[in-house]
Amino acid sequence: MIRRQRLAAGLCALLAVLAAGLAFPGAAAADETTANAPKVDLVIDVSGSMRTSDIDGKSRMAAAKQAFNEVLDATPDEVRLGIRTLGAEYPGDDRAKGCKDTAQLYPVGPLDRTEAKTAVATLTPTGWTPIGPALRKAAEDLAGGEGSKRIVLISDGEDTCPPLDPCEVAREIAAQGIGMTIDTLGLVPNTKMRAQLSCIAEATGGTYTSVQHTDELTDKVNQLVDRAADPVVTPVATEGGASCTKAPTLKSGLYTDHEGFGTQRWYRVDVEPGQELRASVSVAADRTMRPDYGVLLRAVTTHGREIVRGEAAGRGRTDVISTGLRYPKADRGDDGAPAETVCLQLTNSFAAADGVKTTPGMPVELTVDVVDAPSQAHDVAAFGLGRGWWLLGVLVLVGFLAGLVWGWLSRWRVAVWRTN
Repeated sequence: MIRRQRLAAGLCALLAVLAAGLAFPGAAAADETTANAPKVDLVIDVSGSMRTSDIDGKSRMAAAKQAFNEVLDATPDEVRLGIRTLGAEYPGDDRAKGCKDTAQLYPVGPLDRTEAKTAVATLTPTGWTPIGPALRKAAEDLAGGEGSKRIVLISDGEDTCPPLDPCEVAREIAAQGIGMTIDTLGLVPNTKMRAQLSCIAEATGGTYTSVQHTDELTDKVNQLVDRAADPVVTPVATEGGASCTKAPTLKSGLYTDHEGFGTQRWYRVDVEPGQELRASVSVAADRTMRPDYGVLLRAVTTHGREIVRGEAAGRGRTDVISTGLRYPKADRGDDGAPAETVCLQLTNSFAAADGVKTTPGMPVELTVDVVDAPSQAHDVAAFGLGRGWWLLGVLVLVGFLAGLVWGWLSRWRVAVWRTN
């Protein structure tokens, strides 16, 4: 009798589970979506120095609050966003207490914009600058899930809690292999702070940016939050050659490399007739550079003839410099035509500042995409105007007819004048 009751109870439980699965078919999908959601933790420096009024006539704290409010309005719905503070609560002189002063202002999760803005509005510049401890806690905030994870650190000064080095903390986070990126933004053009924030970003493949205006801060944080929502693509490590003949052959994809100061890297890409090569490169100026530097990406034939180039220049700002190019190989008509090997040459004109290490080389991110060329690629490549030729022809014809009419009218007026 007891066995029958247990069997009946187990059968009822099984039916209940099946019924729940039928009634809520989207529950499993929702759990999977949550697990893969991108996460961002905004870490804001609320130390006493944030009271300084040198950003667009406002205090650094006021500028940060304004930027945060605009960023919260623009955050994509799929992003799980949180806010962590450092130096917001302890105003005293006890370093042991000041260096533990980091708190989660808004937990990482679905964003309630009103609640998050209310939390930001309460911030008052207070104490120390414990960047290292805050980074460790931020990494814990973002734990779990398979989506991208990004820490955005905003500070106006270097860490005040030695001997813990925030660079070492960033390297520890990177060594955990959890795919977490730390981007840093500095509110003051300070050499020591720039070196430290650059080191933190470099350790995890992030970027450092110096911002001195509220709109720059808003735009950069928005860009980083949006980047977190992009699909995660795992880059493939490669090593460019010293010449085209020694270069690796790349297919469509995302690649990483390192390039020394003032050197060249070569890569090869096979482009079939009727295809278009699209390539872009970003070089991280991850240390203090001399002003006036540039990056050049050239597509050349195996015989050294330049096909097309892309170039970009910088003025000494520690960030990322990017450029790209497009090359359509448009001779579709000959189906038997072989693929053309295009050599990509990457050159830089960076020079490190005095006392700055030049090794290892600067991080390079290369995107290669070989796609079907546009239908009018042959016209564009051959003439440079594409469909614009018909408009040019119409303009020439109209000009010719207008000239004939004007000449006839001029002769008629002269004839009438002589008659009178």
